[in-house]
Parts: sequence; structure tokens; C-alpha cells
Amino acid sequence: MKNMTQNKLWAISLLLLLGACDNSSTAISENLQNTKNVSSKITSEVVMYKSPTCGCCTGWAEHLRKSGFTVVENKRDNMDAIKSEYGVPEKLSSCHTALIDGYIIEGHVPAADVERLLKERPNIAGLTAPGMPMKSPGMQAVGQKPQGYDVLAFDKNGKTTVFQHYQ
Repeated sequence: MKNMTQNKLWAISLLLLLGACDNSSTAISENLQNTKNVSSKITSEVVMYKSPTCGCCTGWAEHLRKSGFTVVENKRDNMDAIKSEYGVPEKLSSCHTALIDGYIIEGHVPAADVERLLKERPNIAGLTAPGMPMKSPGMQAVGQKPQGYDVLAFDKNGKTTVFQHYQ
């Protein structure tokens, strides 16, 4: 009878232990999910370099903020040095250079294209809207749709492909 009671106690202890393990695995799973959620929030931070006097760059930053991005603006007098540091070819340059989650965003690239870039994660250096397209976010009235230019994807060698065409 004593062995039977000990076996029952051992079985109950084992069940309690397994239940505790099950709860801890749920907690671990929840913690991993929370880590993923924090991660996605971190990647929405855009670090932008711009001239201290550039108003259109500020307009682009506001466009991104309205789409849910956090934008940190860094004012620099020598933007050529920033572009050189991050490998932006001169023919692809614009007025500001931004970084997000390992990608370069050069110029007035619409927020929707940045979102698509982060979702698709292509093997490229970044996106650019070369020059300063007149009907791009930051260059036109707030709320108007981009029009009349291409957003280009570029690799580390400066090779480009059209990422998005705006008619």
C-alpha cells in the first residue's frame, strides 16, 4: 500500500511538473512574440541626414511620420560626405539620405515604397528618387499622390532597376 501511495504522489508530482513546464513554454513563446513586436517597432525608425536649411527634407520626414515611422533628423552641412560614407552614387543622389533597417533611402521616396521595401527585403543597398522630383512627398502639397517619376532600387555597385513607377 505504501508503494502505491508513493507512486500516486510521484505521478501527481510529475503531472504538476509537466504543467509548470507547459506554462513556462507558453511564457517563453509569449516573450518571443513580444521580442518580435519590439523588433518591428525598432525597424520603423528612420535616421535621416539633411541640410540644416532644407524645408523639403522636413516635409518628407513629416510624410513618413504620418505613415507611422519614427524619423530622427540629423542636420549636416556636408551632405556629400554622408552620401560618400554610405555609398550613394552621385548620379543617384538627392537632397537627403536616410537609413532604415540596413537600407539607404535617398531623397523623396514615398512611405509606401519604404514599407514595401521592409516587407519584401530585397537584396539591394536601398531606394532612391534621384534629384528632387517636383511631385514627390515633401516637394508637393501634403496629401497629393506622387506623380511623374521613378523610385529606383540600387545595389552596392550603383546598378539600378525601377522599384516603382509613378505616372
